[in-house]
Amino acid sequence: MNSVLGAKGLFALVAVIVGLLAFANGANDNFKGVATLFGSGTTRYRSALVWAAATTLAGSVCSFLLAGELMLVFSGKGIVPNELVGQPGFLSAVGAGAAGSVLLATRFGFPISTTHALVGGLVGGGLVASSGQVQFAALAGTFVLPLIAGPIAALGLTFIVYGLGTRIRRWMGISKEFCVCVGREEQVVAVGLNPAGEGYAAARSLFTVRADQPTRCHERYQGEFVGLGVQSILNGVHFFSSGAVGFARGLNDTPKIAALLMVAGALRPEMSALAVALVMALGGLVAARRVAHTMSQRITEMNHGQGLAGNLVTAALVVLASRWGMPVSTTHVSVGSLLGVGVVSHKARWAMIRQILVAWIVTLPVAAGLSAATYCLWHSLS
Repeated sequence: MNSVLGAKGLFALVAVIVGLLAFANGANDNFKGVATLFGSGTTRYRSALVWAAATTLAGSVCSFLLAGELMLVFSGKGIVPNELVGQPGFLSAVGAGAAGSVLLATRFGFPISTTHALVGGLVGGGLVASSGQVQFAALAGTFVLPLIAGPIAALGLTFIVYGLGTRIRRWMGISKEFCVCVGREEQVVAVGLNPAGEGYAAARSLFTVRADQPTRCHERYQGEFVGLGVQSILNGVHFFSSGAVGFARGLNDTPKIAALLMVAGALRPEMSALAVALVMALGGLVAARRVAHTMSQRITEMNHGQGLAGNLVTAALVVLASRWGMPVSTTHVSVGSLLGVGVVSHKARWAMIRQILVAWIVTLPVAAGLSAATYCLWHSLS
């Protein structure tokens, strides 16, 4: 294949595969920062989606300056033999394995980790390309521990942050209110035959007051703080925290994907990050709905305060991890925060959580298998 495509063709192929991975990442990951905005009823789906795309794009653009170490981590150096690093066949295999697994999960609405998928791609492609010379000890220290620690830390911190926030709210005398719908309701009161033998149904219109359905009824906070409504302040902070999660996600995920372009020599590091950022934003705008529904409504019910607590924890953990070059999964941290919300409120939907955990477990072998198969195909054609 090397002789057929030539050097430029090989780099173009790597760029296409990396673009597919970036698109899949945006579709699966972009909405995770704003899931609490939509799930708590703070804003509508379209507004949340645009905010997610904008803030993720901002984080992606800044990633070259603030999270450059992640590019080195995901170049494969120290994990596979140095002669594989930068080889188009190996890079294509890693990208194809990660992209295939993320696209598959997105199709079924499962939020999985692109970080996890990239690790699987590195392992699968590396095992085949190097005849088993993958440094699993380095892999465990660099990738596995942060991936495991991220959701556990997020769950515990969300529990603490929301509990502290609840105490502060009560100390300030801020109470909750629930929406109530007032309307008219038709009720059938008689069914029978009239003197002409024709059927009839008599109905009367009753004035009713009833609580709205849970899908439309949301908690709100009463009271004022420094002359402003508490609910308005909370909404503003909630939007800011969601933007922080989107920024952190772009900061954390972009270098991991851009690393494949960088080591291939297809683009300079800053241009690699920019290209990935634009395609990620497009993927989120076009194909995020299935995962958005899972993250917003199928893991747990949440109110504004719980959503805010989860977002603050997610943003803080991911920004710190990105700054120090730790490859945590934004997905794992975000889902861990939402699970913390569910544990606090006793409204966690455990059946859905178990399905997500299964999806996480199978991500690595699926990505590894796809990566290994891609490299074998590449080798057979070269």
